[in-house]
Amino acid sequence: MNNPLPTPTPRRAAVFFIFVTIMLDMLSFGIIIPVLPTLVEEFTSGDTRQAAEIYGLMGTAWAIMQFICSPIQGALSDRFGRRPIILLSNVGLGIDYMVMALAPNLAWLFAGRVISGIASSSFSTAGAYIADVTSVNDRAAAFGKIGVAFGLGFVLGPAIGGLLGASDPRLPFWGAGITSLLNACYGYFVLPESLAPEKRMPFSWKRANPVGSLILLRSHHELFGLATANFLTSLAHVVLPSVTVLYLGYRYGWGATTVGLTMAAVGVGAMIVQGALVKPITARLGERRALAVGLLCGAVGFCIYGFAPNGFVYCFGIPVMAFWGLTGPSAQSLMTRHVSHQEQGQLQGAIGSLMGIAGLIGPTIFTQTFARFIAPESEWQLPGAPFLLASMLLLAAMAIAWRATRPRAM
Repeated sequence: MNNPLPTPTPRRAAVFFIFVTIMLDMLSFGIIIPVLPTLVEEFTSGDTRQAAEIYGLMGTAWAIMQFICSPIQGALSDRFGRRPIILLSNVGLGIDYMVMALAPNLAWLFAGRVISGIASSSFSTAGAYIADVTSVNDRAAAFGKIGVAFGLGFVLGPAIGGLLGASDPRLPFWGAGITSLLNACYGYFVLPESLAPEKRMPFSWKRANPVGSLILLRSHHELFGLATANFLTSLAHVVLPSVTVLYLGYRYGWGATTVGLTMAAVGVGAMIVQGALVKPITARLGERRALAVGLLCGAVGFCIYGFAPNGFVYCFGIPVMAFWGLTGPSAQSLMTRHVSHQEQGQLQGAIGSLMGIAGLIGPTIFTQTFARFIAPESEWQLPGAPFLLASMLLLAAMAIAWRATRPRAM
């Protein structure tokens, strides 16, 4: 594979910057999680029901923007390079969070969430950057480090946001905005371009719209199978933010502190696997088998979550689930092999669109499943049903990915 960055040193520096960028973006995103619902409730004069409805609409709007804008930013990065798209996104997020900090009413706050969904779509460009600057053999490990950045930012963000929000619910927005702008300044001076001008592709709305970007995924049998498995994996992942808090409180009577520590343990486990174990495991097993092992561990972990009779048994599922972290880096690496340098941005944009679709439909699927199986009139009282459904999705993803990546006779 030809790389625009000729020596190992700038590659490591570039991967490190992308790591920092993703971590700070997720940190900024996580910082506002504890306080955004409170701020919405303030604007509804303390009407919790109305605040919940509006907060849900904000989440939907954010996911729609991700679905629409991920392929656009990916295609723009294929045309103009990765560097300007990533830096502009950082600047856009910084300004947006500051606008939200100053929001005088719900309309401003809602608009801020829409803009945030647009600007944070640069995750697809960051993925394309990693594909540009890493060799085929090192790519899974590099994508694993990006997974660590996601986890680290998401674990630290809510904790920092909670501390800042204790004094003023708008303070975390200022913190998120300043963090994003400082990251843009840092990147302006240290981030090199990864896509050489001669390897760029003209911008086309046919490629940039969500439907057009998804057509790329049908260009190769293995790519389509992996994309399908990736969508099912993303859909299964939605169960965690959708029902975990409700489930742990309903079934085990856990309070906010215990739930928070448990979710932090899940994040730490995933970071250990993605940061330290992806490279040796994929080197030993190969990406195809590592992908299958990751999906199988995720399915088993969800079964433990769903059937655990008490919190002690539930915690046994955490280290098993941690190895689900093998899935994303292995799948991403395998998928990047089937597109050219000029199409890496489009590929990552298409993956982002699939995640957007999963984010749109997943919460309804899993919350309704949970509600159905705890209803008094339900024949089966099975609170863990959403996790069992997620387990079945991962088993289906494993079967599809294994079949799609099998060696073909020449």
